Amino acid sequence: MTQKKSEKQYLEKLRQLVAYHQHQYHTKDAPEISDQAYDALVRELGTLELKLEGKLSRVVEGVGGASSAAFSKVKHIVPQWSFDNVFDYQELLAWEKRLERYLTKEGLQESNIKYVAEHKIDGLKLVLEYRDGILIKAATRGDGEIGEDVTHSARMIKTLPAKLKYPVDLICVGEVWMGFDEFAALNQTEQQAGREAFANPRNAAAGSLRQLDANITKARKLSLFCYDIDLFEAKNLKLPAPTSQLEELKMLEKLGLPTNPYSRLCPTLFEVETYYHEWQKKHETLPYGVDGIVIKVNQIKIQQIAGYTAKSPRFGIAYKFPAVETTTVVEGIELQVGRTGAVTPVAHLRPVTIDGSTVARATLHNEDQIKRLDVRIGDTIILRKAGDVIPEIVAVLVELRPDKTKPFSFPKSVAACGGDGRIERVPGMAAYRCVSLDSDFLRRQQMYYFVSKNALNMDGVGPKIIDALLDFNLIKDVGDLFILQAQSLLLLPGFKTKAADNVIAAIAAAKQVGLARLLTGLSIDQVGEETSLLLAQNFKTIDGVKMASKEELVAIAGIGAVVASSIMAWQKDKESQTLLTKILAHITIAPVAEQNQIGSLSGQSFVFTGTLAGLGRSEAQTKARQFGGEVHSSVSSKTTYVVAGANPGSKVKEANKLGVKIITEAEFLTLLA
Repeated sequence: MTQKKSEKQYLEKLRQLVAYHQHQYHTKDAPEISDQAYDALVRELGTLELKLEGKLSRVVEGVGGASSAAFSKVKHIVPQWSFDNVFDYQELLAWEKRLERYLTKEGLQESNIKYVAEHKIDGLKLVLEYRDGILIKAATRGDGEIGEDVTHSARMIKTLPAKLKYPVDLICVGEVWMGFDEFAALNQTEQQAGREAFANPRNAAAGSLRQLDANITKARKLSLFCYDIDLFEAKNLKLPAPTSQLEELKMLEKLGLPTNPYSRLCPTLFEVETYYHEWQKKHETLPYGVDGIVIKVNQIKIQQIAGYTAKSPRFGIAYKFPAVETTTVVEGIELQVGRTGAVTPVAHLRPVTIDGSTVARATLHNEDQIKRLDVRIGDTIILRKAGDVIPEIVAVLVELRPDKTKPFSFPKSVAACGGDGRIERVPGMAAYRCVSLDSDFLRRQQMYYFVSKNALNMDGVGPKIIDALLDFNLIKDVGDLFILQAQSLLLLPGFKTKAADNVIAAIAAAKQVGLARLLTGLSIDQVGEETSLLLAQNFKTIDGVKMASKEELVAIAGIGAVVASSIMAWQKDKESQTLLTKILAHITIAPVAEQNQIGSLSGQSFVFTGTLAGLGRSEAQTKARQFGGEVHSSVSSKTTYVVAGANPGSKVKEANKLGVKIITEAEFLTLLA
C-alpha cells in the first residue's frame, strides 16, 4: 500500500471519528472525550484535509449539531456561531494580522482596536429572547440555525430573570454551567440512587437543562452568565443601544441579567496575554470550569465590518489554556527499570505539546493497564498531563487503529535487571520487578538517588560525578563517598582544585542527616519519602527501624502489608545491612523532632499540589506537620484541605468531586497563625 493511499484511508477514518464526536457533543450533549482531545482531532483533520484535498470539509467547518426530536425546534432569529481557537500567543498575533488585513480590504484603516477578554466558561450555550421585558423563549444553539426550545427548564435557573428591569425587546446569549460543589452533590445523589455518575460538570449541566421535568432542573441548581446581545430594541425608553462589547455587558447587568465579573478591557494583545496568563494560573480556584479566554473586538462598529466566516466571527477568537489532554501516536513501548528494581512500561510517543511542554513519553503504569486500554504500537491515543504528574495514556481511539497491529505482551527479561535479566510479577500486585538486583545499572540508579536533594542532598554531586567516580574506580558504593579525598578527585577529567574541594565540602555537609532522609536514600523497595517520614516518627532511630516487627509496621497508619514485607526483606538482606553499617560509620543522624500533636492544625489533613511560590511544597508539608497536621499524597473524602499552587493538576478536580475545600498558599499560612 502506498503512503498516499494509507493517508487517505486514515483521513476517512479520522473524518468519521470527528463527525461522531461532534454529534455526541452538539446533538446529544453527551461528549465521550474531553474538549481538548476533540480540538486535537479537529486540528489534525483540518491539516490532513488541506494537505490531501486542498480544502476543509463540512465536518471541520460545521458549527454545531442537529436539534433533538425530544424538544420542539426553534429557528434562531439571529444565527449562532462558534469561535475559532488559538493555542499560543503567536497564533493570537496571526489572528490579529488577518483581522487587520480584512478590515483594510473593507476600507477601514483602524489603528485603535481594543479588545475585551472574558472567561471561556465550560458550559452550554443558551439563547434568550425577551419581549417587552418578559422572557418568552430559551433555546439551545443546535446547529446554529435550529435549536431546541428549553424554556420550561431554563426558567428553573435561579439567576435567570423571568422579567427584566426594563420592558425592552432583547435577544441575548449566555452560558449555562454547574458549579463544582453542585456537581459533587449531584453525583453523590446519583450514585446513592444506583444511577451512573456524570462524567463532568458540562455534561451534568446539559443533561439538567434538557429535562422534560423542570423540577429536576430546579433541584440541580444551574447557574448562568450572559455575555452577548444579538438584538436590542429600547422602544420609547431612554436606553441607548450599546456601541461596544463592554457596554453590552453593562447593559445586560442594567437589565438584571447575570454576567461574569472578570471581563477586562485590553487596549492591546499584550494586555490580553497578561489576562490570559493571570487566569491560566488561578482558574482552578474558580467555582466553575474555565478552559481558556474569549477575546472580542470591543467596538461594535468594527465587529459589524469584520463580520463572519462560514463558521466563526472574524472579530473574536477563543484562546485555549494549554491542553492537559491531547492526541498523539504510540511509536513504541519499552520496559523501564527503576532504582528499586520495579519494572514500568513506558510508551514512546510522536512528540506533542501538552500543558505547555513537549512530551515524547508517557507511563503505562503496569501490565493490567496495558490490557485494560489495549494499547498497541501504532495506536492513536488520548494523552493526559496534569501539573507535575507524569503524562499518562487514558484512552485508545480504536477507530484509528492501523491494520495488523498486535497486542503488547510483557517480555520475560529486561537487560537493565541483574543476572539473566529475568523479571517476575509481584504476588498480589499488577507490578513487575527484577528477579536479581545485581546489575551495574541498578547500582548507579540507587547511588544517584542517595546523593539527590530528596535524600542526603549532596549539592553538586550528581549522576555525572557518580559515573566518573565509578568509572575511575574511586568508589564502589555510596559508603566510599565519605572517605574520598580531594586529591583523588583531581584524577578525573576536567577536575580542578576548586571543583574537587566543592565536592568534598558537599559530602561533608551531608554527614549530618535526618533519619527520614537517610531511609529515603537507602532505596528500600516500597519506601519513599512519605513512608520514610512515618518510619522516622514512629521508631525514632535507625536501630528501631532495623528491629521493627511486621506487626509493629502494619500497625502504623499508611503502612500496609506489602510495604511491611519489603522492610522486613531489607532487614534480612546481608548486602543492604553491610552497606548501612558502612554509611553509619561516617554520618550523624539528627534527633527526630517530635510531631506536634496539639498544634493549630491538629486533627486536620492536607494534600499539597502545584507550585507554591513562597514556601515550596516540601517546606509547606514540613510546616503542616510541625503544627500537628497530617500530610498525604492523594485526596480522599477525609482530606481537610487541598493547598493549590500554580498548575495544580488533577488533585484539585478530585477535591471538587469529593467536596474537599481548596485553599491557596496564603490561606494555608493564615492557618499557621
